[in-house]
Amino acid sequence: MKIYTKTGDSGVTALGSGERVSKTHPRVEAYGAIDELNAHIGLLRSQGIGGQHQNMLLKVQEMLMRYAATVACCKGYEMGEEDVAMLEREIDSLQKTLPPQKRFVIPGGNVAAAQCHVARCVCRRAERLMVKLGDTAGSLSPTLLRLLNRLSDYLFVLSRSIHAESQVAEQVWNPS
Repeated sequence: MKIYTKTGDSGVTALGSGERVSKTHPRVEAYGAIDELNAHIGLLRSQGIGGQHQNMLLKVQEMLMRYAATVACCKGYEMGEEDVAMLEREIDSLQKTLPPQKRFVIPGGNVAAAQCHVARCVCRRAERLMVKLGDTAGSLSPTLLRLLNRLSDYLFVLSRSIHAESQVAEQVWNPS
């Protein structure tokens, strides 16, 4: 099978249902943002972070593959609350090892921590696009919204944890 089909050359693509829509369709935008998020998490995993983080991020990537497929197909994989609960447990576990956060953190530090922030921002965009999809297409998964919201929180806490593990000081914002 060839990788190129030429069917998208005119700016349209097929959803999982077979329906052909513009590449700017809210459903395409939403699953595209989830795909982009998954790629950023893959880049994060390539930064030499610890095994516990590697395993968790791989689970997240597998979740995102399922959820992007569901958004693209208009049906599909069950979006389980257990995925949200898993992220909450991981956030709680990481936060136990961190000092309390008292100020906004400026993204940066080391490459892995900075990549967490990039992924977090893409995650927030995916969340906004899912809300937009719900507004326009009437198909909104509350579980996926919770998952994306929790995932952005996890990525933020992971950046703090990576800083702590690598003994890199967080830069905090000091408003003037």
